[in-house]
Amino acid sequence: MTERTERTGRVITLLVVDDHPVVRDGLRGMFETSPEFEVLGEASDGVEAVDLAGRLDPDVVLMDLRMPGGGGVEAIAELARRGARGKVLVLTTYDTDSDTLPAIEAGATGYLLKDAPREELFAAVRAAAEGRTVLSPAVASRLVSRVRTPPSGTGAPLSAREREVLALVARGTPNREIARLLFISEATVKTHLTHLYAKLGVNDRAAAVAAGYDRGILGGRGDQRPADAAPHRAVDRREPRGAGEGDTPARPGGVTAGRRGSARGPRRPGRTGPGG
Repeated sequence: MTERTERTGRVITLLVVDDHPVVRDGLRGMFETSPEFEVLGEASDGVEAVDLAGRLDPDVVLMDLRMPGGGGVEAIAELARRGARGKVLVLTTYDTDSDTLPAIEAGATGYLLKDAPREELFAAVRAAAEGRTVLSPAVASRLVSRVRTPPSGTGAPLSAREREVLALVARGTPNREIARLLFISEATVKTHLTHLYAKLGVNDRAAAVAAGYDRGILGGRGDQRPADAAPHRAVDRREPRGAGEGDTPARPGGVTAGRRGSARGPRRPGRTGPGG
């Protein structure tokens, strides 16, 4: 038994989340070599992870990010929304800004790469269980560099979905409504925003919309502002209503309806009087 386990008198429980069975088996086997840890269960995607975390209540959730059927970032955000007790330690092969930032923003306590040595992984799990932030050296370096260097934009083109999100942002649509309209989670909307912010070299929604118009992404046929105004112009083209209480609509043939309509309407040929 380790010194920590002897001191605390309890075992750190884990939930392993990864879409590859061989990875889950390897992690379970690794943690089972130490009496300090106990793997309560395994999940193959984010949806299953959220369900098992609610039922098993682990101390730490080891979370992969890119998984078919439900990604890690969405699962992290959902666990945070539900107030899950367990801390999430991301364990993945990806260390790009588009992966690390959304995960940390969603609520991950730590971020570790899968090439981490056994003892480094054990130490990270211990720290995460105590609520301490854990970052692999590579990820920490990237984050520090990003904070120190003003964003300038990657120059990469926006994806079709990022363009959809940007167009809705330009209309003033909140994240929750964007998620409903595009049939995605709110966490996924935030991920798309993070990606397009990086590509446009901006830090907020207003700057993203401005950059979108400046670069022609929202300009021309895709310009959303005239489209938004179209319903108002259509209303202006309708016949005025309620212009005056004495006014009445004109009937076909120029005859005005109402009490005075027969006096003002044109006479029809052959109807000069009762006798014709």
